[in-house]
Amino acid sequence: VQLQASGGGSVQAGDSLRLSCVKSGRTFSASGMGWFRQAPGKKREFVAGVNSDNDSTYYVDSVKGRFTISRDKAKNTVYLQMNNLKSEDSAVYYCVLRVGVVTARAMAAPDYWGQGTLVTVSS
Repeated sequence: VQLQASGGGSVQAGDSLRLSCVKSGRTFSASGMGWFRQAPGKKREFVAGVNSDNDSTYYVDSVKGRFTISRDKAKNTVYLQMNNLKSEDSAVYYCVLRVGVVTARAMAAPDYWGQGTLVTVSS
């Protein structure tokens, strides 16, 4: 399984970015997807997840109301729309996948990781 993330960049506080992650390789009858992030000197943090039925989402409190995760199964792609970005959102963002029938919150324990994409927010 390959997870190719893109869409990171350098923006100002208050700006928006949309991250994308395309899955390729092995296919599964069911899987959930999500996003983690890791800022310099900090632990990796689970940010958002979407369940295998694609009808439920989970967000860490710090991004609720600002970030939206969505998934297009036909395109094997998951997105993270990030609005009203803050300096504390600066991090490397990683796309993840978990095999099976999973809840959005269960994406906190993924099976596969993609490479990261860097988001830098200047205040």
